Amino acid sequence: MGPGPSRALRLARGVVAMVLFTLPVLLLGYAVRQKFDPLVRFDEDVIRATTTATRDHGLSGLFLFIQAVSQPWVVYILATLVALWTWLRKGLRNRALWAFVTMMVAWNVGLQAKSLVGRARPVVQDPISHAPGYSFPSGHAFNIAVVATVMVFLLWPLLTTTGRRVGVAVAVVVVLVVGLDRLMVGAHFPSDVLAGYVLGVGITFSSWLGFIGKKAATSSPGPSSPA
Repeated sequence: MGPGPSRALRLARGVVAMVLFTLPVLLLGYAVRQKFDPLVRFDEDVIRATTTATRDHGLSGLFLFIQAVSQPWVVYILATLVALWTWLRKGLRNRALWAFVTMMVAWNVGLQAKSLVGRARPVVQDPISHAPGYSFPSGHAFNIAVVATVMVFLLWPLLTTTGRRVGVAVAVVVVLVVGLDRLMVGAHFPSDVLAGYVLGVGITFSSWLGFIGKKAATSSPGPSSPA
């Protein structure tokens, strides 16, 4: 096997990937700021339907619990503990450092992204949850997408083939459940959640390409990337 790509090439790939992921988020944010009528009507119709369903089926407690346990500070603390474990117990120092730095940078990027669009939160009758700050993109959706994808990349060389499939499936389910929660409690519009997903996955994937890459070495047995 030949040498992997140079650092400059990896960084270039990461930048290109980030641009490709960011572009649809910017276009969606522009549509939100311009109050594009079909998008606005769709968002409002979904929010009315989901919050009504939550109240009618007595699901408020469940979704408020999901909201609480998926707070960004909670998921980042748990993910940081996993990163420490992979470093101290499994010897994956580079991956652990990459994971931690990527998550901390992403957390701040998510906070700054909200101020660029400045979208107000959904307004519904008899609201289920009150959340501060702007609405676009969804912070919960963004941060859970970052953490879930970072954990998959981080733990990949430690998992068996079955474990990898289970890990990916669990990550997908967790991300979808948290996104659904934001709609069911009326905290975010569907376009907020979608933007959070795309931006979150984009940051993780771009960071991986730019700083670790498919040919990254690892001090643990097994493959070094989810190729």
